[in-house]
Amino acid sequence: MSKKKVVVALGHEALGHTTLQQMDAVRITAKALADLVEADYQLTITHSNGPQVSMIHKAMSELRRVYSDYTPAPMCVCSAMSQGYVGYDIQNSLRSELLSRGISKPVSTILTQVTVDPYDEAFYEPTKVIGRYMTAEEAEAEVKKGNYVKEYPGKGFRRVVAAPQPLDIVEIEAIRTLAAADQIVIACGGGGIPVIEQKHTLKGASAVIEKDAIAGKLASELGSDELIILTDVECVYRNFGKEDQAPISRMTVSEAQKYMEEGQFEIGSMLPKIEAAISYLDKVPSGQVLITNQRSITAAIKGKTGTVITA
Repeated sequence: MSKKKVVVALGHEALGHTTLQQMDAVRITAKALADLVEADYQLTITHSNGPQVSMIHKAMSELRRVYSDYTPAPMCVCSAMSQGYVGYDIQNSLRSELLSRGISKPVSTILTQVTVDPYDEAFYEPTKVIGRYMTAEEAEAEVKKGNYVKEYPGKGFRRVVAAPQPLDIVEIEAIRTLAAADQIVIACGGGGIPVIEQKHTLKGASAVIEKDAIAGKLASELGSDELIILTDVECVYRNFGKEDQAPISRMTVSEAQKYMEEGQFEIGSMLPKIEAAISYLDKVPSGQVLITNQRSITAAIKGKTGTVITA
């Protein structure tokens, strides 16, 4: 029997918020991923990078502020840096965990570019906050460069960038080839490096791509049997955070859409995960989506917890 092809999307909980937290967190994450490998899943892994790319952006901006001869790193470069070092930690921890269980399997990270539409409406209304707090003078300089800033009264200003929808995964054939060879692939980290196609050139975009949106896209492109989204809650809930909060163990796409209309899913939190699930199932109606946290993954794949979404 062929292995079950799965895309696993790792959230912030799987990585921590600092370099030291990440080193500890990925060791725990590696155990959950190794459990899936032992359960005969063929894994392609993607991950968040919000704290990591913000940290890199802060560091590069501060370097430029202190040393004027340094050129500040654009967002696309910061995204590439975060993909590289997060992927490095995940692949090393997972490789070590697999070898400790007597499993020898290649784990590779692919720096992945994702094309976006330069006319995407997101570029006109940026929403993703990044970087350090700036003074009014620094914020004015950013605006003069064509960037957007947001004021936080009493704290200062922070830069905001767009979150456009992903169009095409540039390295999809490389990812597909490695996955078909039963190798574990880490790809599209942090949503992928956003690029705009200009004839034969890919130009980095000042943006970030929603990690859940790219997870759905990646699972669709690979024709995966399942998309597993690991987040910070055990399952999806109705009336989340209220006295009558109730877990949802299963739902169909139509039921998910009904819950969305009711405003059940929080913007920027659970909503993009549900939207990614619907997008994937629209392209792969025979598949299914599992939403849970990494502490519950072993029980969830046995149907004991988590939320399953089907077409």
